[in-house]
Amino acid sequence: MRLLLVEDDNHVAAALSAVLARHGFEVTHARSGEEALQALVPESDGFGVVLLDLGLPDQDGYEVCGKIRKRTSTPVIMVTARSDVRSRIHGLNLGADDYVVKPYDTGELLARIHAVSRRTAHEEPGSGGDGSLHLGPVRIELPTRQVTVDGAVVQLTRKEFDLLALLAQRPGVVFRREQIISEVWRTSWEGTGRTLEVHVASLRAKLRMPALIETVRGVGYRLVAPAA
Repeated sequence: MRLLLVEDDNHVAAALSAVLARHGFEVTHARSGEEALQALVPESDGFGVVLLDLGLPDQDGYEVCGKIRKRTSTPVIMVTARSDVRSRIHGLNLGADDYVVKPYDTGELLARIHAVSRRTAHEEPGSGGDGSLHLGPVRIELPTRQVTVDGAVVQLTRKEFDLLALLAQRPGVVFRREQIISEVWRTSWEGTGRTLEVHVASLRAKLRMPALIETVRGVGYRLVAPAA
């Protein structure tokens, strides 16, 4: 996923960009509101998410958010030290999709990025308007929870389907093990890691596509979209 990071502090931006890159993001850094708006011109390649720091040198971050929302429907996550409820409400009313207060945990930030991305996944290529996901020969019907490969139905358990659907909504994006456990099993990582590994192995076998789900050593898993 391409991500636009709007942050005037180069040291903060460099550190965060390195973390995001390790999790599969392609980061473009804008140091001002004007740079951010220039990066979001209609003819540019689309961004999956905008991380918008409110303390910008040239324009008020809230003003930039309003301009972004008029220009594109790309999800915007505001990042700021302003923690009062009024500031958060103001940002959300301007069109922000989420609001993260500094200092933040990077794991939480990554989870929020994935969350806002999933909420808009139905608008992206590869998603059908009927609630289906198309990944080469694989078709995932979200409303009916049915999976087919080359038209043949594949019987999956509830958790296998949930795991596949989670990864398939953001092909190429690395999901951390802790995040997968939290979202699919609704529990913490402790003692559940082996369960995740077993389910990944089962999915690879049932779909007969061992390369579909890639292990990212030390981080988690990502779905590699097959050729049509």
